[in-house]
Amino acid sequence: MIEPFLLRDLVHQALSEDLLYGDQTTDALFAKPFEAIGDAVAKEDLVVAGLDLFETVFKTLDPAIRFEAASSPGQNLKSGDLIARVCGDGRVILKGERTALNFMQRLSGIATLTQQFVQAVAGTSAQIVDTRKTTPGWRVLEKKAVRLGGGGNHRFHLGDMVLIKDNHIALAGGVLKSVEQARSIAGHSLKIEVEVGDFNELNEAIASKAEIIMLDNMDIDEIKSAVQLIREKAPDVLIEVSGGVALDRVLGIAQCGVDIISVGALTHSAAAVDISMEVSLGS
Repeated sequence: MIEPFLLRDLVHQALSEDLLYGDQTTDALFAKPFEAIGDAVAKEDLVVAGLDLFETVFKTLDPAIRFEAASSPGQNLKSGDLIARVCGDGRVILKGERTALNFMQRLSGIATLTQQFVQAVAGTSAQIVDTRKTTPGWRVLEKKAVRLGGGGNHRFHLGDMVLIKDNHIALAGGVLKSVEQARSIAGHSLKIEVEVGDFNELNEAIASKAEIIMLDNMDIDEIKSAVQLIREKAPDVLIEVSGGVALDRVLGIAQCGVDIISVGALTHSAAAVDISMEVSLGS
């Protein structure tokens, strides 16, 4: 669940971008309130996300606006399907339209792309997860959209776990030294994951007894060999693959027998889906 105050804060910030100086067009055309209906309609197949923000935009502008969900978070819709409806003062609907759609298009785009990755590896043991490559201030929202698309969440923040990456290793003096130092400070309560880019680092990672090993930017043959080595020497270690994971090669990665595939593109490269607002006069 996303805390209501977070939704309100994000919506206030977004609305201020559009309405800080008013709406010259709506204010010029409509001096008095009038009843209208706004239908959010899918213009392509998609997975729904961002309904709560869509509603919050209009309720923030006018608590009297009536919101009717025609779909559920995580639901698959076809092009032409109704997603949600708002009823009330047409001036409010016009003023909130773009902001409300921006939230829902972006988050539904993430959920839709995530589902494509999840479906691509169906039948394997690999789980698709996101990364911290999120829009500043939107992390909770975007990671929720990943879950709605059927994916999982990696770290929410740097305090979740110890994840030793290439820059840590370079500065600390190697994989084995990095893991030993981290374990001496972090204690037993935090899992340690270490990123490796070649087989020298991989052998150090296995020797370090890290709980999770991340294979970074390896090709398919390298991943296969790495998985075989880890399964032989450290069968309880979780194996993650990251770096350059595209939709057209994710199944091949999953078929190598890895446990986790982290995909930064789920949040940093998902295209917004096409959703339109069709506004008509109400009765």
